Amino acid sequence: MTMHNRRIVFSSDGGRVDRRKDAKANAPQPGFPDDGVVRLSREKGGRGGKTVTVVRGLPEADLEAQAADLKRLCGAGGTLRDGAIEIQGDHRERIAERLRGRGYTVKLAGG
Repeated sequence: MTMHNRRIVFSSDGGRVDRRKDAKANAPQPGFPDDGVVRLSREKGGRGGKTVTVVRGLPEADLEAQAADLKRLCGAGGTLRDGAIEIQGDHRERIAERLRGRGYTVKLAGG
């Protein structure tokens, strides 16, 4: 066997090497435009097959209050993650109606 065919499995510098984590950490995150439009999307990835409604583009100042209101509106749980509100389940239409009533421009994005 030649040395260049081997991969590092353990290093005393940092313990076990997991190349998948490094690839994910270095991958560019998809950028979302900051154009004043609120984007609602339905996502499943990385959530064990559960559907969530993701709300991006709301002002940072009142995200917690908005999240609490949207969770109450939908009767569902949710969280704030990376500047986005995640509501359990597919509630895009209901959330879009509420946000349009508050004067936001809303787009349904993705699946």
